[in-house]
Amino acid sequence: MPAPQCASCHKARAALRRPRSGQALCTTCFCASFEAEVLHTVVAGRLLPPGAVVAVGASGGKDSTVLAHVLRELAPHLGISLHLVAVDEGIGGYRDAALAAVRRQAARWELPLTVVAYAELFGGWTMDAVARSTAGSGRSRSCCTFCGVLRRRALEEGARRVGATHVVTGHNADDMAETVLMNFLRGDAGRLARGGGLGSPGEGGALPRCRPLQLASQKEVVLYAHFRRLDYFSEECVYAPEAFRGHARDLLKLLEAARPSAVLDLVHSAERLALAPAARPPPPGACSRCGALASRALCQACALLDGLNRGRPRLAIGKGRRGLDEEGPPGRRGSHSRPDPPLRSPSPASRDSSSPLGSDDVGVRGRL
Repeated sequence: MPAPQCASCHKARAALRRPRSGQALCTTCFCASFEAEVLHTVVAGRLLPPGAVVAVGASGGKDSTVLAHVLRELAPHLGISLHLVAVDEGIGGYRDAALAAVRRQAARWELPLTVVAYAELFGGWTMDAVARSTAGSGRSRSCCTFCGVLRRRALEEGARRVGATHVVTGHNADDMAETVLMNFLRGDAGRLARGGGLGSPGEGGALPRCRPLQLASQKEVVLYAHFRRLDYFSEECVYAPEAFRGHARDLLKLLEAARPSAVLDLVHSAERLALAPAARPPPPGACSRCGALASRALCQACALLDGLNRGRPRLAIGKGRRGLDEEGPPGRRGSHSRPDPPLRSPSPASRDSSSPLGSDDVGVRGRL
């Protein structure tokens, strides 16, 4: 049976049916429709004002690649300038190939690129070193917790270095729905309440962040990358299989099979959640070590690094974090010790890593 005509232009043959609407579109009309929807998200949400210098979190994966490409197409209309910022987490056999894809994109699109590395920012710690440190503690599954927090801090630092006024990341609707599920399953009311909307306004001196692809499904992101013939890195991070997010992803697939609107329903439900006054956390203060916005004595990044430097990474995860808040400055360090990380002090360049996305942030793994 021949493909039907495109429901938009009524001239070309349809190349696909949109996963959610079932609308049959040709390649040209689908790509134009996808870009128009992202434009509407940005404009209606007032995410990127004219004159904004936008740091695009670039991982080399499909989501950040599609985001950078679409924003580059829309930049003249929006009146914004773009700068790619990539983070080198120090993952052997994985990150080098992903960064090579980012460099090819930057050269092809003639966009400036800045790379910031964990080893430089965090006193020599790389993700491979973190994995070795946590392996003996029965906490190998926590690698994505460390990486999500540190990557957010590194991206903020990279954005500051290039003079950005806004940060954008490539989270799509599936990523956000997984995050909502994760926070429900953990009973993390605070993050559930903060997870609505299309980003954060930049409280406490942090740069405003937004997610222009938040209402786009993962399937359509993949289709757009395919039809635009975009060059991206598609391998999964070597630490991702251990992440809790994988269970949320599997559950989401089952829900979507039974109810196709489940993904967007979850995304929109987070926008309508609010905590009762008695359940609201106290207003955040400043980290006693780096000056970042924090809900405890130490911000999340400093707490994680402190646990690593003490040779006790378990301290910084979950309930164990109480020990970091109660103990004094690091004393005798464990066998995996590193020098105190050079986190930037009270300067807003390093505001808190606390995120509505949750600490197991493998959704950002290759999709910044």
